[in-house]
Amino acid sequence: MIGLIKNKLAQIDTLVRRVAGLEQTLTRVQSALGRVEARQLEQRDSPDLREHEFQVFSQNGEDGILHFLARHVRVPRKIFVEFGVENYTEANTRFLLTNAGWSGLVLDGGAENIGYIRRDPIFWKHNLKAQHTFITRENINTLLADNGITGDIGLLSIDIDGNDYWVWEAIDAVTPAIVVVEYNSRFGPDRAVTTPYDPAFQRTLAHFSNIYYGASLRALCLLGARKGLAFVGCNSAGNNAFFVRRDLLPPQIREMSCAEGFVAAQFRESRDERGRLNFLTPEDERKTLTTLPLVEVEK
Repeated sequence: MIGLIKNKLAQIDTLVRRVAGLEQTLTRVQSALGRVEARQLEQRDSPDLREHEFQVFSQNGEDGILHFLARHVRVPRKIFVEFGVENYTEANTRFLLTNAGWSGLVLDGGAENIGYIRRDPIFWKHNLKAQHTFITRENINTLLADNGITGDIGLLSIDIDGNDYWVWEAIDAVTPAIVVVEYNSRFGPDRAVTTPYDPAFQRTLAHFSNIYYGASLRALCLLGARKGLAFVGCNSAGNNAFFVRRDLLPPQIREMSCAEGFVAAQFRESRDERGRLNFLTPEDERKTLTTLPLVEVEK
């Protein structure tokens, strides 16, 4: 019996190793295909960010957009900061890390997620820092400074499904050349609003609908302008906005107005009171949000 158990354990161990090997092979294939697509898109000279999209590790086409921006923007240092990364298998900065010689810091509120990242071969193969923390506007600058990241950096990526506006507003420890930040398109192109600041904000607990979070695109455009950044467009999925420092803005990239660059999201993620997807129409989503408190940042 003991011999049988040992044999089964050995078989399980072999299977685990094979799965891990397949995952690493898949990652290499993803990266290789990303490099091929990047070279193909480098022939395009369109200022429309959406025409440069491709997906390797990002949720949508952010890999391609950031590749395009990083090629044309005179980045002072190839250093990034990204928070809200979960286990970093799907992230905006991973392609830059593995294929363009960037280094950086990732932050996430899940201890298991950070543990996964530190066990991932990417953690020792590249210059990557990963820290478990719940980010607030009170602690973000200390977190950056404690990890040795201050001053000019290449990229800041913000996606925390809640206090995105307030945390970005508070950041002064770094001056990024490029910023990508999630917006909530359900607030429309005209209103400059965000959910009220709550250091303990969690999207899934704030309202059962799961669509009450973050800030409108106009609110982020106004904040970006105050920070010396030009709004240069959104992704085609309608959830990420991109900004470039005005003093680094090259002729290949065009600043645009919020109304001109706004993209409405097509994905549907609203839920009913039992937590089930209910596929509300955009109009019904907007009606839901009108009953909830928002801060008019333009005022």
